[in-house]
Amino acid sequence: MHDHSHHITLFRNRFYLSLILTLPIFFFSPMVRSWLGLEAEVPFQTALLPLLATVIYLYGGWPFLTGLLHELRMRMPGMMTLIAMAISVAYFYSLFALLAGEGKSFFWELASLIVIMLLGHWIEAKSVMGASHALEDLARLIPATAHRLNEQNETEDIPTDKLQKNDRILIRPGEKIPADGTVLSGASGVNESLITGESAAVRKHAGDAVIGGSVNGEGSLSVRVGKTGKESYLSQVGDMVKEAQKRHSRTQDFANRAAAWLFYAASLAGAVTFAVWYAISGADEALERTVTVLIIACPHALGLAIPLVIALSTALSAKNGILIRDRRAFEAARNLDAAVFDKTGTLTEGHFGVRDIIVFETDENNLLTKSAAVEIHAEHPIAAAIVKKARDAKITLPQAEAFTALSGEGVKARVDGAWFYLGGAEFMHTLGHTIREEKLQHTEASDTLIYAATEHTILGAFTLADTIKEDARSALETLKAMGLETYLITGDSESAAQAVAQALPIDHVHAQVLPADKAEYIRRIKEHRQHVAMIGDGINDAPALAEADVGIAVGAGTDVAIESAGLILVKNRLSDVPRAIRFARATYRKMVQNLWWAAGYNILAIPLAAGVLAPVGIVVNPAVGAVMMSLSTVIVALNTQLLRRQLT
Repeated sequence: MHDHSHHITLFRNRFYLSLILTLPIFFFSPMVRSWLGLEAEVPFQTALLPLLATVIYLYGGWPFLTGLLHELRMRMPGMMTLIAMAISVAYFYSLFALLAGEGKSFFWELASLIVIMLLGHWIEAKSVMGASHALEDLARLIPATAHRLNEQNETEDIPTDKLQKNDRILIRPGEKIPADGTVLSGASGVNESLITGESAAVRKHAGDAVIGGSVNGEGSLSVRVGKTGKESYLSQVGDMVKEAQKRHSRTQDFANRAAAWLFYAASLAGAVTFAVWYAISGADEALERTVTVLIIACPHALGLAIPLVIALSTALSAKNGILIRDRRAFEAARNLDAAVFDKTGTLTEGHFGVRDIIVFETDENNLLTKSAAVEIHAEHPIAAAIVKKARDAKITLPQAEAFTALSGEGVKARVDGAWFYLGGAEFMHTLGHTIREEKLQHTEASDTLIYAATEHTILGAFTLADTIKEDARSALETLKAMGLETYLITGDSESAAQAVAQALPIDHVHAQVLPADKAEYIRRIKEHRQHVAMIGDGINDAPALAEADVGIAVGAGTDVAIESAGLILVKNRLSDVPRAIRFARATYRKMVQNLWWAAGYNILAIPLAAGVLAPVGIVVNPAVGAVMMSLSTVIVALNTQLLRRQLT
């Protein structure tokens, strides 16, 4: 795709000047004057007409004339060659007719053609640049200055580009975060909607990651800088979008070949048209028909059909958290008929959650209250899950004393003056307690059991499991409704894999598969299924992501430079998987629609321009041909903009 940024001013200025000069050319042209019933001639009309036409031809037509030379040097004749041929034939024949005193001139057709083609190119350049503005918006998200903290915790304002890794910075309420990093202290809600599309503010505490460009909320944050410059999230997103826009899809390659074929077809049609009409009506009519054929054959809309869709789809998807790293993978997503999922961190949250509370000797509230009071002092993920359960229940925790972590066994502390113990079955046996197995009948084999006890008896137990993501079921159900078969391939145990498969609509399960062996499973599935997607976290699943027809990394967070994935979903949200596939299908449909409109227009319009319907009184002159050609371009541009509805 070409860079159209410098074309906007060029085409705009040439369009306006050519339009101004076209008005007197219309007025001076004998044909137009006869239509308007004007008989009196304007002084110097005969000299002014070719002079103004020459200015328009050289100034307004210059982009097309230079484009012709470029295409011929590259041996890739196309749109510019056809336009330049059309205006050159019209200009030189009109000049010859005027000097020889024979035939009619086409100066007004020449001027109108150049004006309309300049307008079409201006619209194209504006449309393509408009689709790429998302990249500029990304750059604007980063503030110009940052508040760096020195060893005395004093702030100094420095340019953001001077920040270095491990610098400490202060983010005040309402400010934009200048760099990727980790919260050292403070708590606040951070608005990441401009980056990830997540509308709700995300709570940030010590240890949480923040993304440069997001907006801090009500609290102050002290942040340690992790990534700056080219390593930052926004920079990587921008690089990915640029790279994806540069890569031609298979549909783009076909459109380029079609434009070249159209040149040869139009040249042949023009030669045949001139020969036939010259024999029937003479040079004037033959030239007019030939010029009209060349005008209508200009593959303007065909050349715009695919690049505009690529630019817009890439920008839209990036703004909505779907990063297209490989255009061919994105295009292949429309044909997917199998989706392979990793378990931990993909279908599940990747951390423990309390699935159930089993009461032996006390009530559930007392069991959870005392257990959380002890576990709040521990650092194990299991402890964090129990504490989170208590916080979600809005329980006020009592103070625990003499907390002790017993390595490999469990923890203990005094709560309300009595010792309280938490740990696994072995720890309970060490304490001399007997586990009441009848209370555990409804637990899953994949569950982790943590018991809570006093010095005398076991009070109850917590069943913990890696919790399934909230939107996992709806995402998989949507994929199955779209015609995809679902697979789960995980390195976890058979019982853990089956527990997830029973909770979700998964067709096939393969457990205890090493990361290096996942790619082999993908190859086996591809032998039975033509197009396979691998959905994983982009780290352990790298070989499988690369082997699949479409590799989709889910929940990449700030680490978006995953070389093995074709699509990267920024949000940790499985519903974006079917969303990305639907958008890929919609994008391809839009490409096909544009190609059919552009190519179909040429297929129908060239014979019409050649005069096949002249016997029944239907004749298309060059100016009407130019209007029709530009209209097709505008329709392609407008049709492309409808793609915006697919991600809203």
